[in-house]
Amino acid sequence: MPSPKTKNIIAALLLTGMAMAFLAGCRTATPVPGSPTPDTGTPVLTDIPAATATITATPEPMALTVNGEGVPLAEYDAQLKQLQAADVELGKTRTPEEQRQIVLDELINQTLMAQAAFEGGFQLDEAGLQQRIDTLSVDLGGQAVLDAWMAANSYSQASFRTAMRRAVASAWQRDALINAVPEQVEQVRAQQILVRQLSTAEGVIRQLGAGADFATLAAEYDPITSGILGWFPRGYLTQPAVEEAAFALQSGEYSPVVETDFGYHIIYVIERESNRILSVDARLTLQHQALDSWLETRRSSSTVEVLLP
Repeated sequence: MPSPKTKNIIAALLLTGMAMAFLAGCRTATPVPGSPTPDTGTPVLTDIPAATATITATPEPMALTVNGEGVPLAEYDAQLKQLQAADVELGKTRTPEEQRQIVLDELINQTLMAQAAFEGGFQLDEAGLQQRIDTLSVDLGGQAVLDAWMAANSYSQASFRTAMRRAVASAWQRDALINAVPEQVEQVRAQQILVRQLSTAEGVIRQLGAGADFATLAAEYDPITSGILGWFPRGYLTQPAVEEAAFALQSGEYSPVVETDFGYHIIYVIERESNRILSVDARLTLQHQALDSWLETRRSSSTVEVLLP
């Protein structure tokens, strides 16, 4: 029985969307060339028809296909089981339909990224795949621990290898996408005055037009933060209208009234730089956006068929 620590390690590997590094699957195993049939010297009796037994393999049921590549139903069931167990452990309440959609989206996204990785030149032979599995086994405390977890989650050796192959490829593609986000971009450092009533905002504009100091007014309306937004790049703020207004200004300029769901904003740009290093949080935000945008575009041009009832 895997220890709670081991279960947590595996759960982190399997259920964290950003990691995508260990469990999902690639569809095609590497073929092994067949050996030639030896010549035994026995004559062939051509006048006697050979009896041939035809065995038709039962097709493995699929949960979905992505651009013609199938994801086995057994793998979908295994990941659904993992998500359900994690929800219970973490006290999360999700409907069966929500859990179903989460697993489907994860498998679709992993498959799309794995396909792109192999198209882009990523390679993973059987020896490389085995090395990764061996490393995982050591990290978890031995092959017996990994085998026990696989059995508890309905993975065979073959399906686990298939899942690992796709996950490793998808992680490679993910890293390529997020690492393409530059470390330095154009940014502004801004301050705002945010009020609830349009009439109040219009009054602020009149005061500014009469020569009032923006920072002084901002401190009056927000004594805690003085409306400081700090440095940010395009695509970082949760209110695109505020961001658009800020990037339309030069240093020392303030915007007209900007309306959002939060109220009425007046933006002032303190300074701007064309090539400033991103904060950790800002770069993570832009990386998430880059990944989401890529997946949306890739999915819109792909054929996805869900085969679940």
